[in-house]
Amino acid sequence: MTVTVAPTGADELRARFDAELTAFLDRQDPDWPDGAPRGVFTTLHRFVLAGGKRLRPLFCYWGWRGAGAPDGRPIVVAAAALELFHAFALIHDDILDGSDRRRGEPSVHRIFADLHTRSSWRGDPEAYGRNTALLCGDLCAAWSDQMFHECGLAAEAVHRGYAVFSLMRTEVIAGEYLDLVSGVGGGSVASALTVIRMKAARYTVTRPLQIGATLAGAAPELVAALAEFGDPLGDAFQLRDDVLGVFGDPAVTGKSILDDLREGKPTVMMALARDAADRTQSARLRELFGNPDLDAAGAAELREIIVGTGARAQIEQMIKVRTDAALAALDRTAVTREGRAALTALAAQAIDRQR
Repeated sequence: MTVTVAPTGADELRARFDAELTAFLDRQDPDWPDGAPRGVFTTLHRFVLAGGKRLRPLFCYWGWRGAGAPDGRPIVVAAAALELFHAFALIHDDILDGSDRRRGEPSVHRIFADLHTRSSWRGDPEAYGRNTALLCGDLCAAWSDQMFHECGLAAEAVHRGYAVFSLMRTEVIAGEYLDLVSGVGGGSVASALTVIRMKAARYTVTRPLQIGATLAGAAPELVAALAEFGDPLGDAFQLRDDVLGVFGDPAVTGKSILDDLREGKPTVMMALARDAADRTQSARLRELFGNPDLDAAGAAELREIIVGTGARAQIEQMIKVRTDAALAALDRTAVTREGRAALTALAAQAIDRQR
């Protein structure tokens, strides 16, 4: 008798998530309303499947396995549903940030704005792009809900996991709003840290872990302990993301290194630079940071200021401290040996990266 063991390496799991996402999207195709243009459906199909690290599904899966539950298709489907929610968040975030690139391709609102222009339609192409992208994001959120509920796990388990899923959704939207408030306020280090905890850290690591563990019926003590690992690791992940948004290679990250600087994104790194700047540096920060017409030379000057004030070095230290704290907390949790090894490897992937 031959026993087939499902592959559970990170790359193999990503392939399994993508296979389930493809199957789910293909099932939506025949139900697309008659008479409705198919541009939204085809664009989302391409966007969802066009790359991505699949970190949220991976953390969800290993939250389940770390709680002692076995591998199986239902948890792979439930975890993959988080990627549809992530698509919703990315699409809306790109609108809010005015980002024209995502994963090396035009962002969704840019795709539809360009379609409007090429088609010589009436009205404002930018408004059309934003409005259509909003609808695309809403549809991804609805599909995420559907896919999660249809994962094949028992209704009681889905109900338990969905409570954490719902909390995650609320935190992400509240975090986006805090990000907007921070952008028009003082932009302190404390407020920036609060934003990344709610907007990114918990939704990237902590809540997916807890969703997986809760689906598996983990004890409340384990679910709580996973936050001690997930929160600092998620913070470190977002701090790395902010560094890459300014110092990364666009050919690798798939995003411009001008967007955050032109937007005046209130990151922890920029708050540290502002606090440490001398009079001359402060004047240049006020002039350049948040200038929508910032060019490459101005961006280079901003990067010099960030390095010169010591802000980048401080961020690297913050990333290290939080990663070390996360791994120490993981060692104290009651996750399975296999789960601990996988989560340790995932932590390295989340932090030591170029995209």
